[in-house]
Amino acid sequence: MSKRLVLASNNAKKAAEMTALLAPLGIEVVPQAALGIPEAEEPHNTFIENALAKARHASALSGLPAVADDSGLCVTALGNAPGVQSARYAGEPKSDARNNALLLQRLEGVTDRRAYFYSVVVLVRHAEDPRPLIADGEWHGEILDAPRGDAGFGYDPLFYVPEMNQTAAELEAKLKNTLSHRGAAMRHLLARLETDPL
Repeated sequence: MSKRLVLASNNAKKAAEMTALLAPLGIEVVPQAALGIPEAEEPHNTFIENALAKARHASALSGLPAVADDSGLCVTALGNAPGVQSARYAGEPKSDARNNALLLQRLEGVTDRRAYFYSVVVLVRHAEDPRPLIADGEWHGEILDAPRGDAGFGYDPLFYVPEMNQTAAELEAKLKNTLSHRGAAMRHLLARLETDPL
């Protein structure tokens, strides 16, 4: 019997990634939008607090276990910005194109292009779960001067992975899941779920 889990995100590409990663455990991922659940506020200054807030929000409104992630791009030369503000770096409404343009503008003339994606994934069994499962992951690379590739989302077209000689937006989806920050966090979460199932 499959278990249902609400994904506290309206991002279709993120839902596809999470669905593929959780399928082997027989867990059916239901995007919160399919249940009419609006996005939660993300007022916090840390990835973990935002992920927890999103998971509790989705679980409270659905009555089901929920999983949420909060992730972002941290650029060394910018003091790890955009960080927690990655999705709204260029303001509201959220726009990948404007975020990428602002990032390139702020890195103009900067030679240190080191950056990493960071992801925290939180799973709550119910809205008041006192011991949520928490996992994280990082993915290191560099920021290019211009976008490359049309897969992925967010900053993927600018995030260059030297060992693959490709950007995150040029990687095949299955390979990206094995390399990415979210993939690493999800593998840690899956390991936890094997010893502490839903």
